Amino acid sequence: MSYDLFKESIRKDVAVSEQQLDAICNYFEPTKVSKNNMLLVQGQVCKFEGFVKNGCFRVFTIDKKGNENTLYFAAKGWWLMDLDSFMNHAPSVLNIEALEDSEVLLIGKTQKEHLYEEVPVVERLFRIMSQKAIIAWQRRLVRNHCLTAKERYLHFVETYPSIVAKLNDRQISSYLGITHEFLSKIKRKPLSEK
Repeated sequence: MSYDLFKESIRKDVAVSEQQLDAICNYFEPTKVSKNNMLLVQGQVCKFEGFVKNGCFRVFTIDKKGNENTLYFAAKGWWLMDLDSFMNHAPSVLNIEALEDSEVLLIGKTQKEHLYEEVPVVERLFRIMSQKAIIAWQRRLVRNHCLTAKERYLHFVETYPSIVAKLNDRQISSYLGITHEFLSKIKRKPLSEK
């Protein structure tokens, strides 16, 4: 099992030795998830934080009417979890589904605490990752409030072309907060009119 992508991701945020990287990797358990299988189901307690080694996941909720609302997609090199459930040991309001055969590196809460003790720089790493996640959420909220549905769709397609290629229109419309029918109308118009 190669940890090269994981190590590269860590090196982008903190300065670590090869020995520290190996120690970090030892705390993460490689897990394979087949296409359409769930890594987390709404109502379960999230017992992991995960790094996507290969594949793509969809993180979504199902509301009282049975509608799916996609919060985000996690592709190769991204992190996924339900932070509230993980930190507070509360039932998750999220579902995490593999959109294709995928591999993730998972760490549990106890292992994470031990890792902090063994390799203290990891606390800095997770702080930086948390800050990046907050920035991404803030940008998405601003886009949702300031851009039209057409503009949000174009931004998504231009920013994440490799993810878009893995998704169907229902998953994209769920992420954008629009109906599948409205997305179809957007896609039918020539690019110049969008």
